[in-house]
Parts: sequence; C-alpha cells; structure tokens
Amino acid sequence: MAKLTKEEARKRRHKRVRKKVFGTPQRPRMVVFRSLKHIYVQLVDDTRGVTLVSASSLDPELPKELRGSNKDGAKAVGRLAAKRALAAGIQTVVFDRGGYLYHGRVKALAEGAREEGLQF
Repeated sequence: MAKLTKEEARKRRHKRVRKKVFGTPQRPRMVVFRSLKHIYVQLVDDTRGVTLVSASSLDPELPKELRGSNKDGAKAVGRLAAKRALAAGIQTVVFDRGGYLYHGRVKALAEGAREEGLQF
C-alpha cells in the first residue's frame, strides 16, 4: 500500500469525522480550513446545505496586522466568526476541525470563538 500524502491523510481523517458530525439550523457545524497563508471558518447548516456565517483572515473587518497565518490572526478570525454567529442568533455549534490536529492555529481559532461566547 502506498504512503498517503499529508493532504490525502487529512481528507481521510475529515471524512471519518464527517460521518458523525452533522450541523443543524439550531446547532450548525463550524468548519475550519487552513491554508499556508490564511485560515477560514464557516458555520454550515447541513440539513439545507447552506453556509450561515463565514469569516477568514482575509476579512476587511480585521486589522491589517492580524490578517495572515499565525495564531493571533486565527484567534481574531474565531472571535469575528463568533460575533457574526451571535448576531445571527446562533449560540451553540458543533466543531469540525477539518481533519487538522486540534493544535496551533485551529486551537487558537476555537479559543477565540469561545472567548466571544460561542458554545461548543
């Protein structure tokens, strides 16, 4: 059996997690995507297949120094996503780390969202 690339292994982990994690309108799925330069998060209602709220490190609402790929930027994106979710009437979410380890930028994003009052 051939060795999987990092991306293939991540996608396989994500598929495995997605079997159990499902977002509803009351408790949407908070999906994280991490690229080398940026981090993105969406709150998805899987029953209808729609994105309810989204935020990213490219967002113009973030200060220039927090737009990028580091833990401070990820925390700011988490806070922004939580503010938008609370404004949309969403208090609780189910966290989908997208096959990434709960570590570094992914963890910082989750902590930022929790600090703003979003419940996992």
